[in-house]
Amino acid sequence: MQSCGVSLAVAACAAARSLGSASGGDEEKKMAAGKASETEEDFPTLTAQERDSLVGIDSSLFGFQRLHEDGARTKALLLKAVRSYDSLILKAEGKVEPELFCQLGHFNLLLEEYAKALSAYQRYYSLQSDYWKNAAFLYGLGMVYFHYNAFQWAIKAFQEVLYIDPSFSRAKEIHLRLGLMFKVNTDYESSLKHFQLALIDSNPCTLSKAESKYRAAKEAYETLLQTENLPAQVKATTLQQLGWMHHTVEQLGDRANKDSYAIQCLQKSLEADPNSGQSWYFLGRCYSSIGKVQDAFVSYRQSIDKSEASADTWCSIGVLYQQQNQPMDALQAYICAVQLDHGHAAAWMDLGTLYESCSQPHDAIKCYINAMRSKACSNATALTQRIKCLQACKPQHSSEGGGSGQALPPHVGPMGQGEDQSSPAKRRRASSPAKSQPDSWASNSAQQPVPNWYLSPQKLQLLDQLRSNRASLKPLQLQMLEQLEAQLNLMQQHQQQMRQNASGQLRPSLPNGPSATNSLPPPHSRPNGDVPYLQPGALLPHTCTSTQSQDTAGVPSLLPSLQGLQKGSAPHWAGPNGDGSLSSSGGSTHPLSHPQTPHNQVGHSAAPSPRQHALNHLPSPPSPHHSATSGGAPGTPATKESTPLGNGPAATATKGPGETTTANSTAAAESLSNHVQSINNIHPAVSSTASSPISAMSTATPSPKSTEPGQTTGPHAGPATVVNGNSKGGISEDSQSPLKADPPATCRRPTPPHARTPPSSSSSVSIYPSSTDVLKACRNLGKNGLSSSSILLDKCPPPRLPPPPSPVLPKDKLNPPTPSIYLENKRDAFFPPLHQFCTNPSNPVTVIRGLAGALKLDLGLFSTKTLVEANPDHLVECRTQLSQPADENWDLSGTKKMWRCESGRAHTTIAKYAQYQAASFQESLREENEKKALKEPSDAEPASAESVARKRRGPLKHIKFGTNIDVSDERKWKLQLQELSKLPAFARVVSAGNLLSHVGHTILGMNTVQLYMKVPGSRIPGHQEHNNFCSVNINIGPGDCEWFAVPEPYWGVMSNFCEKNNINFLMGSWWPNLEDLYEADVPVYRFIQRPGDLVWLNTGTVHWVQAIGWCNNIAWNVGPLSAHQYKLAVERYEWNKLQSVKSHVPMVHLSWNMARNIKVSDHKLFQMIKYCLLRTLKQCQSVKEALAAAGKETVLQGRNRDEPAHYCTICEVEVFNLLFVRSELLSRKQKQYVVHCQDCARKGSAELDNFVIVEKHRMDDLMQVYDQFTLAPLHSSSS
Repeated sequence: MQSCGVSLAVAACAAARSLGSASGGDEEKKMAAGKASETEEDFPTLTAQERDSLVGIDSSLFGFQRLHEDGARTKALLLKAVRSYDSLILKAEGKVEPELFCQLGHFNLLLEEYAKALSAYQRYYSLQSDYWKNAAFLYGLGMVYFHYNAFQWAIKAFQEVLYIDPSFSRAKEIHLRLGLMFKVNTDYESSLKHFQLALIDSNPCTLSKAESKYRAAKEAYETLLQTENLPAQVKATTLQQLGWMHHTVEQLGDRANKDSYAIQCLQKSLEADPNSGQSWYFLGRCYSSIGKVQDAFVSYRQSIDKSEASADTWCSIGVLYQQQNQPMDALQAYICAVQLDHGHAAAWMDLGTLYESCSQPHDAIKCYINAMRSKACSNATALTQRIKCLQACKPQHSSEGGGSGQALPPHVGPMGQGEDQSSPAKRRRASSPAKSQPDSWASNSAQQPVPNWYLSPQKLQLLDQLRSNRASLKPLQLQMLEQLEAQLNLMQQHQQQMRQNASGQLRPSLPNGPSATNSLPPPHSRPNGDVPYLQPGALLPHTCTSTQSQDTAGVPSLLPSLQGLQKGSAPHWAGPNGDGSLSSSGGSTHPLSHPQTPHNQVGHSAAPSPRQHALNHLPSPPSPHHSATSGGAPGTPATKESTPLGNGPAATATKGPGETTTANSTAAAESLSNHVQSINNIHPAVSSTASSPISAMSTATPSPKSTEPGQTTGPHAGPATVVNGNSKGGISEDSQSPLKADPPATCRRPTPPHARTPPSSSSSVSIYPSSTDVLKACRNLGKNGLSSSSILLDKCPPPRLPPPPSPVLPKDKLNPPTPSIYLENKRDAFFPPLHQFCTNPSNPVTVIRGLAGALKLDLGLFSTKTLVEANPDHLVECRTQLSQPADENWDLSGTKKMWRCESGRAHTTIAKYAQYQAASFQESLREENEKKALKEPSDAEPASAESVARKRRGPLKHIKFGTNIDVSDERKWKLQLQELSKLPAFARVVSAGNLLSHVGHTILGMNTVQLYMKVPGSRIPGHQEHNNFCSVNINIGPGDCEWFAVPEPYWGVMSNFCEKNNINFLMGSWWPNLEDLYEADVPVYRFIQRPGDLVWLNTGTVHWVQAIGWCNNIAWNVGPLSAHQYKLAVERYEWNKLQSVKSHVPMVHLSWNMARNIKVSDHKLFQMIKYCLLRTLKQCQSVKEALAAAGKETVLQGRNRDEPAHYCTICEVEVFNLLFVRSELLSRKQKQYVVHCQDCARKGSAELDNFVIVEKHRMDDLMQVYDQFTLAPLHSSSS
């Protein structure tokens, strides 16, 4: 499969070789040693034909396997393959080729053995350094995470699949699941985008509309549960519905996990409303379905005690009695059911089945007839056939009830609706089956479990609570206390009598039922490793309750637990068999950590102990700088369970990737976060600061990993990298996987390999091939259709978040002074060191004071009065916000700090906003005057801090902020734009040394001026500039603005904070909590921008701004002609592509324009641009080759002047040169094309029917630009 970077044929062959070698000499040695050889059943050997059949099987078949006609045969083959691979791994002590683990993961995924699949995938991840090339592996891993509701990890895995292979065969499956997960995370913009991408895909899909509806209902219930101060009754009903839906709806997952989750929901519902008979009934049904007979009886009894008699409950009780071979008790229960509801079809059918099993067909026929009369009967045809069969067979019975079974009383005729209290149902209203038939369990002498009247641990807990509050109990509670105490006395007497018996034998357990000592477990404990019950404060997990046997060999548990969890965010769970609880700060237990879950002694799946949990966390490779640990909590001693199976004595467990990060507690997905605590940063935990494949391109150094002393200025010497693009013109680098990187050593950014000084001869000798050689190398690459991963990403991992810079700054360095330059005259403004100072990467932000005065800028041209006079009807985007202190961000009620910054969007005009701005100022003056008039001498005393804080938080006032006002039209704003030409060249909107001036078309707000009109409290939320370009901002006045800025190396930390707060870092609106940043050791520059001051934001600086007074600002972006700027711009270009976010700057288009227009003498910058040209040239040629092979021709249509770069209409990635346009739209000769990238076009039509491929550049022209772009002499000008 082309989508799989590692051929599965290789894995199959490797397995075959390993199996062959393992079954040759090793067997002879065992025979010689006199050991018994294993049987074929235990260690099956795959035939050559079977190995061939397995070659085409991978994770992409997941969900489609059931569509195969030979599904049973395929399943048998997969089971055999799993046993074979397991035995091979066991024999080889885990020392097998990594591809074997990947295939084992695929097979287990298809068999829906999710825990085993996760374990195998983890092992492959830890052994295969370039795992990211394997799209099938990432897809399978994402599916496992999605199954466990580990949405953060599923999102990351799915995004990487689409990044390395946008044409992946199951892209539709991925987009649908991404849409669902982003919807749960309340990121509706991203959710909508992925749903739209799924809609245009014509490939088949496993998610049906019904499943989507059920999932939507599930999400709605879970979202409702996140509501604060939810009434207990609403919470109980919601949990009841959620639990019952999981029990009954097949589309919500496999049976084991659904029932486990359903039981937890129902138990939480009963905590909120213990008197809900319906919830007790549902809980009994769930227990019954998993074979917990005694717990089911207890629940049914509670249902009868708590509510009016229910026919459903009695019918279910009858089913349980019948399953336990107690026909008399079952008969009475069914009779109770039909007396309560004469039209209860299920009870009549079950009663008929009971009579039939006791060889009483006459009574069975009567019951079946009554069932058919019911309106609820759904299988009348089958019952009719059954009645006919029984009538035909009746003469064969010697006598009614003469069978071998126990004879039942004859059929009881239907009673009227007015039966009195003497009916069995009424008499047994207050009693359970256990109460009325205490010895009914003894009907089978071989089965003598604990009597049902024994107090369960839950009842014992309730008894203790009632005893401790005896003085304040109500009459009903006192009555309950007396009953429980009497029942406790009986239980203790019975226990003592049993101990005195000479037999000394334990009573055997019921079939599929609980043991003699296991009644209904208390809601907050895990007896015998049963399903985990959360504390009341914790939300419901989607817990994995696997039922695999413990002796499964071959899939070793891989990773230790994560330590250093966020304090107070994990639920306290009692460990199995009294192991104690896992503290919230000591370890994390989550549903992904159940690769091997043994049965407990009573037939229920036992969840792993904390030590077992510790072994199977998310993928994290070994790091030599991390000591080995093997416990679920700090200090947990190493045990037998903590040794990875099948990995030999050299196997060591390493700390998980989330140790240095905080837990994710997103609002909508907290059911997941309580389990997957500190694993939300698997990639950034130990990742290179060169976080994107584009971050560096090595050309002069022979080895991609080579470094040069003295050049490392960052956390660690970054790996040499290679830029490349994909079918959409992407650019990436050859960088070592950040997950495998060493921990950072210093706090500054690394200088990438492409930035290292090359040998002196490199200026005259280029390692790049000529364009002719490039095209020759591309021949025949795309004959069978182009996959971007096969050409562009041969050495390029997906981009990662950078880790926090190291070493950590001391607390007294977290509020650094802001670099400020004071200008006295025009000469100071044009002094070259000013430019160098501002663009120095070590200065994240610079304030140039007094710029307007030094240059004699007429700021009045941008005043509100002048703007109204010039263009009163000009459009203004208006944001409605809450007015609050600059260093705080509260919710609407003013009671809770948060990161999300509410900002409603509307539109108005300059004239209307000017009126609002003036009115706001007048209102403020009036309020100030009123305060002065009312002020008394006593008021002059300082108020307490508490009262001040309460006053500040008070009811928050709404304000309006006029933003993103376009000032690019020279006809409208000629005077204003001419005035800005007085600025020094490096800060101008247009200049030869500005990368954005070479884009060749307008990018509003970036290479054009934007205006902001503010009132006090107006906020520009936290963000980085588009594609990490620099920014220039001038305060027009008359008021001030307050700025906050964080250095670019910390953007990964900021992104993690946004993710933790359920906000999209790139697209969301957020206002950082300064306390959080201080705790995370993030430095924050904080300063005031006065009228006439220019703020220079350096490349990639994270910032947020609030107006202190009434003022206007103007701003635009600048791209210094430097390697640092280009590198970070393309890093963000690649990160945007991974996150499915549009890049405002078309970096491929810009790179070709730079090659045409600029002579570059900076060797680092030259390397990056040249490599971008190389990759995109190869891409264009390969696509053309693929199209020619498919019989598709291109239509040449040259670029027009000022024609913008093109983006895919569907996925919004840049499309360079070859545009896929629908023929019907092209025929209309529209000025602007509706462009598709190749991948989106093929999703709509695999053969590209109805598409015309428009070619914007001749290949000869591109070859000429490529060949003529050479490194200029060092003395040459850069522009």
